[in-house]
Amino acid sequence: MSIRKAEEKDIDEIMRVTKAAKETMRARGNSIQWAGGYPDKDLWLSDIKNGNAYVVERSGRIAAVFALIFGEDSTYGYIEDGSWLNDEPYATIHRAASDGSEHGIITEISDYCSLRTPNLRADTHEINTVMKKALLKNGFARCGIIYLADGTQRVAFHKICRGIKTEESL
Repeated sequence: MSIRKAEEKDIDEIMRVTKAAKETMRARGNSIQWAGGYPDKDLWLSDIKNGNAYVVERSGRIAAVFALIFGEDSTYGYIEDGSWLNDEPYATIHRAASDGSEHGIITEISDYCSLRTPNLRADTHEINTVMKKALLKNGFARCGIIYLADGTQRVAFHKICRGIKTEESL
């Protein structure tokens, strides 16, 4: 598998993967997360424009997508029922989605992102058991509950990364 920054020409495949991920969530009883059209084409295009969108490819086709955003996330400023592992700079994985054709996608994403930041954070809905298990399996610690801008709760995770490399050495 390979991971690269997404390009605007990838948008149709990104939307296909997003749709497949939503369908999988719904089939597993998660009708709450990613409702109301989220994440939509405009958000992915904004991520692409800002250099935050990535695709995971296998045999030349896109099997998964995610956003990696460096810097403080405003929804992570307040955490309850726990605390972050530290207050050092971090990047956040958002909108990780797979079309279901490959296994171990979160491991690939976590490994890729862990080389690019000293701290990695993520969040997911309480009922997204697949994502929660995958994050824990990949060295993330459950840190507490955060609230999105619309007031909904998410379970927050944090991983301290080792062996960070600069873009030049990757």
